[in-house]
Amino acid sequence: MSNITETVSNEKVAVFSEKISAIKRELAKDVVGQETIIENVIIAIVAGGNVLLEGVPGVGKTRLVRSLGRALDLPFSRIQFTPDLMPSDITGTNIIEKDENGRLNTVFREGPIFANLVLADEINRATPKTQSAMLEVMQEHKITVGNQSYSLAEPFFVLATENPIEQDGTYPLPEAQMDRFMFKLIMKFPGDEELVDIVKMTQVTMLETACAAISGPEILEMRELANKVPVTDDVIHYAIRIVSGTHPELDGANGTAKKYVKYGASPRAAQALITAAKVRALMDGRYNVSYEDINALAFPVLRHRIKINYTAINDRLSVDDVIEMILKEAKKGR
Repeated sequence: MSNITETVSNEKVAVFSEKISAIKRELAKDVVGQETIIENVIIAIVAGGNVLLEGVPGVGKTRLVRSLGRALDLPFSRIQFTPDLMPSDITGTNIIEKDENGRLNTVFREGPIFANLVLADEINRATPKTQSAMLEVMQEHKITVGNQSYSLAEPFFVLATENPIEQDGTYPLPEAQMDRFMFKLIMKFPGDEELVDIVKMTQVTMLETACAAISGPEILEMRELANKVPVTDDVIHYAIRIVSGTHPELDGANGTAKKYVKYGASPRAAQALITAAKVRALMDGRYNVSYEDINALAFPVLRHRIKINYTAINDRLSVDDVIEMILKEAKKGR
C-alpha cells in the first residue's frame, strides 16, 4: 500500500512541477529575467497569498502582472490608485435603477475588485481611507457594502505595486495592510544583457503575448495538494524560531533583535513561511519541506513585517541585512 501511495504522490508532484514550468514558459515570452521574482509570485498565488511588488518605474512590475493574468487564464482587473480614488471606486456601490415597470430598485454595481486576479497599481498613491477598502477583501476574500457582504470567486489574488523612491503624493501602507501580503518582492534594475533583450522584445510588440497555461480550478487543485505536503516538527519549530527571533521584547530574544529591531513579525509570518514552503518543495519536485525552503522564503515573508530601529539605520543596515543576521542565529540553534 505504501508503494502505491508513494507512486501516486510522485505522479502528482511531477504534474505539479510541469504546470509550474508551463507558467514560467509563458511568462518568459513577456518578462526578461526576474526568475526569482517570477518563482515567488507563482508560489504566493498557488499558496493563496497576496504579493507586494516594489521597484522603480519601468522594471516591468505591471507587465509581469498583466502577463500573469494571461498565463493563468483568469479574469483580470487593474485598479490605478490615485489620491482622488474613493473606496466605492474599488468595491462597487449601490445604485438606484428603474425596472421595466418603472419601479425604483436598489442594485449593487460591482467594482473592479470583482476579479480573480487584481492588480493594485501604485497602491501607496491612494489615501488611507481608500487603502482600508482593501483590508477585508485581501484577508477574507469578501467585501461589505452597507449591510450586505459579497464573496469573491476563488481563486482570488491581489498583486500590488509601489514605487519606493517617490514621496510626494504617496501614503505609506499601514502595518495591518502590509501584514496581509504574503510576500514583499523587490524588482531590481535589469543588467545590460537583460536591457538589450527588453529593448529587442518591445521593438516587436508592447503587448503581452503569453497564452493560458493553467486554469483557476487547476490552481485550486494545486493548492489542495500543497496543503497535504508533510512538514516535520523540527522544520516547524525552526520557522517559529526565526519569527520569534524578530521580537526584541521576548524572553530569550537574540542579540540581533535586541540591537536592531523595533517591532517584530506577526504570527502570519510563521503561517506564510510554512504554507509557501510547501509550494516551493513541490516546485522543486519534493513532497516534504526542508530547512532550505524556509531559509529561501524568509526574506520575502519578513522584509515588510519587521521594523528596524535607528541603530540599524545608523549602522547602514537594510531590512534584508538584519533578516540575514537573524537567520544565522536561528541556524545555530538547529
